[in-house]
Amino acid sequence: MSSLLEVENLEINLLTQNGTVKAVRGVSLSLEPKDTLAIVGESGSGKSMMVKGIMKLLPKTGRVAGQVTFDGKDITNLNDRQMRKLNGSEISMIFQDPMTSLNPTMTIGKQIIEILSEHKKMSSQQMKERALELLGLVGISFPEKRFSQYPHQLSGGMRQRVVIAIALACNPKVLVADEPTTALDVTIQAQILDLMKSLQSRVNTSIILITHNLGVVASIANKVAVMYGGKIVESGLVDEIFYHAQHPYTLGLIASIPKIHETASELKTIPGTPPDLIDPPKGCPFAPRCEKARKVCQQYQPEYTQISSTHRSACWLQHPLVKKQAENTNGKESRDE
Repeated sequence: MSSLLEVENLEINLLTQNGTVKAVRGVSLSLEPKDTLAIVGESGSGKSMMVKGIMKLLPKTGRVAGQVTFDGKDITNLNDRQMRKLNGSEISMIFQDPMTSLNPTMTIGKQIIEILSEHKKMSSQQMKERALELLGLVGISFPEKRFSQYPHQLSGGMRQRVVIAIALACNPKVLVADEPTTALDVTIQAQILDLMKSLQSRVNTSIILITHNLGVVASIANKVAVMYGGKIVESGLVDEIFYHAQHPYTLGLIASIPKIHETASELKTIPGTPPDLIDPPKGCPFAPRCEKARKVCQQYQPEYTQISSTHRSACWLQHPLVKKQAENTNGKESRDE
């Protein structure tokens, strides 16, 4: 099956007064039709910046290198006008905070119609009917009433449903969800995730889910890419990441998930802080925080080790020579004892 979205060696730099922030460093990934790919990592790891770079939604100080292929076409060098035609119709984004992504001075219906008028040739009546259909599709009761209301008149969960309706208005092939449940309580989070899974099967769209919540990943994704320091450090099927994780950072994230039987004093954390991407580490970005780091980790960036056909990890500990050295060291320690 050919990939719907293919990203190769993506580099994103942001020019600032303090220096150049190397926000995304050599990222490659692919998205198949009807896939749900979760991109996981701490704040500042480059998750949102990577997707905004693909959609060319970066600030003016942003600089992008690499290749992006969408639906068999190279979109790397498309200009702003061409990208505006693509964004919203073929690739849509659900932003993190619906209150800031919705226009408080426009009714809900007008905001849905706005995206339809930009990308579709429809009469006013057809656009209104489509807007009402979308409101019903995302589970909003009394669509006729909500159509004429303003964002502040709706609850947080309903506003998020409206944002999803706007993103789905033109039946995009790829739906990007940037932390879509962060500002919602647990019950509404579950409803939104169930809604996204249901809509995916009905409209046949692929989803890129950006999150730091591994619980969300387990319930909706089938593939996972773990980002740290602007790089993808591990990727694989969701079961491979949760049950056979190889990278120390991924293992740290999984270990930090609260368990029902644990007390507050037993909660695990990853010591240290993320790297400064104005002056990123020479070697593995996670090396300063890794308990298993070796000299080679500090000096050289690790290449990917293929764990399986769908699972790979960028860690020196998986390299055959390093593994052999570790085995020899452990064997010597055993004999010394």
